Amino acid sequence: MLSDKELKKKYGNIFTKNAEKYYPINFFKKNGLTRKKCKKCGRYFWSIKNEEFCGDCEEKYSFINKRISKKQLTYVSAWKDFSNYFKKLGYAEIKRYPVNARWRKDLYFVQASIDDFIPFVVQGISEPPANPLIVPQFCLRFNDIENVGVTGKHFTGFVMVGQHRFEKPRNYSPSEYLDHLSSWFNKSIGINFENLKFHEDVWAGSGNFGPSIEIFSHGLELANQVYMQFKQTDKGYENLNLKVLDMGMGLERIPWFTQGTNTAYDAVFPYTISKLKKEFDFKENEVLNRYFLLAGSLNIDEARDVEKTWKKISKKISVDVNELKKAVEKIKAIYSIAEHSRSLIISIGDGTLPSNSGGGYNLRVIFRRAFDFIRKNKIDLDFLKIIEWQTKETAKLFPEIKDKTSDVKEILKNEIEKYIATRKKFKKIIKKYANKKLELKDLIILYDSHGISPEILKNNGVKIPKTTNFYQKITSLHEKKQIIKKREEFDLRDIPETEILFYDKKPFENLEFTAKVLKVINKKYVILNKTLFYGKSGGQDSDKGILIKNGKEFKVVRVFKQGNHFIHEIEGEFNSEKNEEVIGKVDIQRRKQLTQHHTSVHIINGAAKKVLGKHVWQAGAEKTVEKARLDITHYKSLNRKEIIEIETLANKIIKEKIRINKFVLPRNEAEAKYGFTIYQGGAVPGKMIRIVEIPNWDVEACGGTHLDNTKDAEIIKIIGSSKISDSVVRIELIAGKRVKEFSDELVKKANKLCELLGCKIDNLPEKSKELFEKWKKKRKGKEAEFIKEESETLKPLKTIEEIQKVENKLFEVSQHWKVPLKQLTKTAEKFLKLF
Repeated sequence: MLSDKELKKKYGNIFTKNAEKYYPINFFKKNGLTRKKCKKCGRYFWSIKNEEFCGDCEEKYSFINKRISKKQLTYVSAWKDFSNYFKKLGYAEIKRYPVNARWRKDLYFVQASIDDFIPFVVQGISEPPANPLIVPQFCLRFNDIENVGVTGKHFTGFVMVGQHRFEKPRNYSPSEYLDHLSSWFNKSIGINFENLKFHEDVWAGSGNFGPSIEIFSHGLELANQVYMQFKQTDKGYENLNLKVLDMGMGLERIPWFTQGTNTAYDAVFPYTISKLKKEFDFKENEVLNRYFLLAGSLNIDEARDVEKTWKKISKKISVDVNELKKAVEKIKAIYSIAEHSRSLIISIGDGTLPSNSGGGYNLRVIFRRAFDFIRKNKIDLDFLKIIEWQTKETAKLFPEIKDKTSDVKEILKNEIEKYIATRKKFKKIIKKYANKKLELKDLIILYDSHGISPEILKNNGVKIPKTTNFYQKITSLHEKKQIIKKREEFDLRDIPETEILFYDKKPFENLEFTAKVLKVINKKYVILNKTLFYGKSGGQDSDKGILIKNGKEFKVVRVFKQGNHFIHEIEGEFNSEKNEEVIGKVDIQRRKQLTQHHTSVHIINGAAKKVLGKHVWQAGAEKTVEKARLDITHYKSLNRKEIIEIETLANKIIKEKIRINKFVLPRNEAEAKYGFTIYQGGAVPGKMIRIVEIPNWDVEACGGTHLDNTKDAEIIKIIGSSKISDSVVRIELIAGKRVKEFSDELVKKANKLCELLGCKIDNLPEKSKELFEKWKKKRKGKEAEFIKEESETLKPLKTIEEIQKVENKLFEVSQHWKVPLKQLTKTAEKFLKLF
């Protein structure tokens, strides 16, 4: 199988040799365009004028400081103009998807508008939210970090305007789609056909590919319309059953082109940049005006020798190369800060936190790059003030971000504090490398482990090797990789899928059923035609129980899924004829506890969002009989007050006796009704998805077993919390019967302490403090006497408030003695030995 790059090369030749077959020739002929071959790069393109060059080879942007279009559009009006025009053509406007791609297993962030519909819509599994449609999709890509602020056109975060259709082959019409797009350029914003060039190209991704048309004007690519029609096979390629129109247009380029500003940043962030220029005391100058006409050639992805390109530009504008770099440095900082701040606002608002791993690592990189620009230029400016400016500007297109401003600022405030603390250690670390010859791998380790960038090393007198695209190299180390766990799979090709019975049963009613044996593997693994046994998935442990055959019982010790088959693992040997009947009995107490724990995780998740903020997402979960755990995205450890607040809210929901709704919906309907917060547990496969809804509290796509009413959870107790990574906090919890067991242990511990210290529960903290102080005196040989009073024996605790009261007293003791709760009794006995 060929890589995407190899596909492009191979089929690029085939498509251009057969242009009449693969490209929208009818459109070109109808509009009087003719085909040419660029004398510089050899690419084929179409234009009205008799030209020799394709436009992509131009060394400068010839639209800057000129009016090529009739309309002069702002960032917001560009989208509105596009939307209004395409609605008249029958396209439906949909809202952007979150930039954190929770529905994808292979991506942290949306990188193109088509990602909204991969894999389910593109594969024909699910219906699109509309067809045809347009979307202003915010995207993130981190391969261009070093280009930001330098070329005038590169962004880490950008809005890709998507024009999409999903059609059967007989209805697929590239000429019509190109006519829609080009007519907007021509008729709506007023770019004459004489100013447009259409390039023949090829797109390939994930094994799919097709011809594409890139639209250029005056050296700038405005849009790329892809006709995704083919799928790679072992024998070559085949037609896709569903052909896709995938047009992507960087919205940022439209106001830039129509206004003719020096850079796209000036057109997109005029308010924020004007504020930053004032803070940086920036003075406009003619050198930069001449520089930005040619800045596009400094794209480090394409320039073979960046240093040589700098010299070439400096020669053309008659400025010393070092003087030019110095002139660019301050405006590069201003543009980068403005650009990076928008990416942070939207991505954090959508639920990704800066961290030392995963997608959050990329956010930390751009935050620190922006923050370092402020420090390097010695500007006394609060980074959170920039966030306020940029939020005001960005909210004009995406008003939903305003509701998340306080969360974003709080998260970034914490990030600033972390980075300042880290920077204090820099000098000591840098000193070790002062006289060493560094290689690229050293730079990566220093940045990855300590946050020390090559720029900081250079500013501190450390000699560093020449680096190109350093930030792309480090961010690529943290790209999402789909992990496929390999395990032994059984040959079940001829076995019908297992009929699932456990969704139709009340949670705690008699869990007995009759089924037929379809296959037994290794006298141990049994596949039935139907089952009430839940197989381990979604973090929930499997059911256990028994199978009864001819009056003999066989223990079911584990149940797991392989595709849509449920496999029952038997203790000992199990033999059976095909279609032989068995009776299955699920351990009802185990099922009850697992179900209580699973629903309690959903309740706690909702409570955590209420207490901690809208940035909270589930980052993992596990439900066993002993306890459940919920990992959530949060930027610092939970304190005792927050834990109590979450726990109290969760138990309030139990007392409210809310009916829990469980139903199946088509994916597109579920997303339209509830949004993408349903993907708390990550990507969920299939056209139909099961929704578990606690009204006005929590809604998730979930395949686990759940209660019918919140009251059935009985009681929820958080038994532990810890920070397991830079942006993830783990909450451990128990529910139902397990809380009674926990409470009994708590009472036992409290009674023992009250007995040892001779006091009542309310006086326990004071008495423990007194014992500690007198023990310290006694240990030093001073006179001290510890007098016991009448102790108290607690009765069993019934409510969460009673449990919390006793637990709080024990926590106070543990803080006085600086030991964990489990060591309180031993510690008390140790202290009392001296008296």
